[in-house]
Amino acid sequence: MLNDNKTAEIWQEIIDKKDAQIDKYKKRNTELEHQITWLLDQLKLSKHRQFGASSEQSKYDLNQTSLFNEAEQTADLTIPEPDIEEVKSYRRKKSRNAIDRLPPDLDVEIITHELPENERSCPNCNGQLHVMGRETREELKLIPARAVIVRHVRHVYACRDCEKNGTEVPIVKAEMPNPVIKGSFASPEAIAHIASQKFVMGIPLYRQEQEWERNGIHLSRQTMSNWLIKATMWLILIYNRLHELLCEHDVAHADETTVQVLHEEGKKAQSNSYMWLYRTSGDAKHHIVLYEYQPSREGKHPKEFLKGFNGFLHSDGYERYHELPENITNVGCWAHVQRKFDEALKIIPEKDRIGTNALHGKHFCQRLFSLERKFSELTPDERFEQRIKLSKPVIDEFFKWTKSLKVLPKSLIGQAAAYALNQQKWLENVLLDGRLELSNNRAERSIKPFVIGRKNWLFSNTPKGAESSAILYSLIETAKENGLNPYEYLTAVFRTAPNLPEGSSVDDLLPWNLCGRI
Repeated sequence: MLNDNKTAEIWQEIIDKKDAQIDKYKKRNTELEHQITWLLDQLKLSKHRQFGASSEQSKYDLNQTSLFNEAEQTADLTIPEPDIEEVKSYRRKKSRNAIDRLPPDLDVEIITHELPENERSCPNCNGQLHVMGRETREELKLIPARAVIVRHVRHVYACRDCEKNGTEVPIVKAEMPNPVIKGSFASPEAIAHIASQKFVMGIPLYRQEQEWERNGIHLSRQTMSNWLIKATMWLILIYNRLHELLCEHDVAHADETTVQVLHEEGKKAQSNSYMWLYRTSGDAKHHIVLYEYQPSREGKHPKEFLKGFNGFLHSDGYERYHELPENITNVGCWAHVQRKFDEALKIIPEKDRIGTNALHGKHFCQRLFSLERKFSELTPDERFEQRIKLSKPVIDEFFKWTKSLKVLPKSLIGQAAAYALNQQKWLENVLLDGRLELSNNRAERSIKPFVIGRKNWLFSNTPKGAESSAILYSLIETAKENGLNPYEYLTAVFRTAPNLPEGSSVDDLLPWNLCGRI
C-alpha cells in the first residue's frame, strides 16, 4: 500500500493536470468568444454595408445632441417645373441649390402654330380674324449623337503656261490638316466622343457599338479600341510633361485601386493588377491628375513614379507609402481613422450608441474636421498656427485616450484603435505644414471616376489597353479639374497635335494653355 505522502502527491498531480486542462479550455473558450464576437461584428457590418446608409455623418454631436439633419431627397413633386432661364454667363460648376439653367447660345427652333385660312372667320359675325397676340411655350429638345461624313477635298494646282511652254510643270497643293491616325477614317471628334463616352460616362465599347448599330452605323468595338490606343500617341507627350510638372510640386496625393487585365504575361486572367493615382493638392495653381497602370501593388512603383518629387505625400495607411525615400514625408488620412470608428459604431443598435467608445472616437475626428472647416479661408501660415493652437491638443488627447482603451483586439473598436495607433506617426504629420490636408479624400475623389467606370467595362483586355486607359483617364480628369469639357479638350488636342509646327512646345497642349482655343 502507498503511504499517505505518496497518495497526496498522486492526487495533487491529478489535480494539477485537471487545472491545466481547465485553464486550457478556458483560454480556448475565450478565444472562441472573441472569434464569435468578431464574426458577429463582421456580419452586422456586412448587412449595414448592403442595406444601410453609407454616410459617415453622425446625428450625435459632442454633447450627444442632434447635429446633422436627414439628407434631402432629390425628388420633390410639390416643387413646380423650373423655367428655362437664359443667363449671361454659364458656369460648369453650379451650386447644389442652383435652378436649372441653359447657356444663352443654344440654337432655337421655332415652330409656329396658326389657324388655317378657312378657319380665320369670327364665330359671331363671320368677320376676318387678325393676330392680336402670341402665346409662347418653350421645351428643351435633346438630339442623340449623329454621324456625319467629313470629306476633305484638296485642290491640286498646275501652271497652264508651263504646261504649254515649260520643260517642268510645278504642282502646288492646297494645305490640308493631317489626320489623327494615318490611313484611318477616324476624326478628332469621333475619337474624343468615344473616349468621353467610355471614360467620362462609363459606357463600354460594346454598348457604344450597339448604339451605333441601332443608328445604322456598323462601327465595331475592335475598331474603336484600336482608335483609342493609336490616338494616345498624341497624348503621351502631354502625360509625360504633366508628370514632370506634378513632381515639381511640394504637396501631392496618392491612391491605388485594382484593375483586371485578361491577357498579361505570367499572370492568370483572374489576378489583380493596379491603377495608381497621383495628383496635386488643393492649393495648386493648375490641377494635375495622373493615373499609372502597373501589374502589382509593390512599393517600387510609387518610388519610381515619384523620382524627382520632394515634399509631402498624402496617402492612406498602405505600408508601401511609408517606405518611400526620406525626401518624401508621408501624411496620414484622418478620414480613414474616422471610417474605422464609424464601422465600429454601425454594428451597435442606435439606442445604445451614446457613451460608447466607438462614438467617442468618432467625435474626436469630427472635432478635427470641424476645426478644418473654420480654417478653410486662412492662409497656409495662419492655418499652421491655428492647428498648433487648436488641433494639436485634440490630437494629443485622442491618442492618449486611444492608448488607454481596454478592448478586444479583434473587435471592430479594437481594430479602429489599433489602426489609429499604428498610423500615429503619419497622422501627426498634418501639423507640419499649413498647406497639408486632414484627409486623402482629394485622391479618393479623383480615383472614383475610374472605379465607377470599372463597374461597367469590368476589365482591360491587354496591358497596352490598360496603359492607354491610364493616359486617357489622366488627360480627361485633368481637363475636368481645370474646368474644361473633356470632349472639347480631347477634340482640340487631336485636331492640333498632328498639325503642330516642328519644334513646338508640348506646353501649348496643356489644358490651361489650350483652353483659350477650345
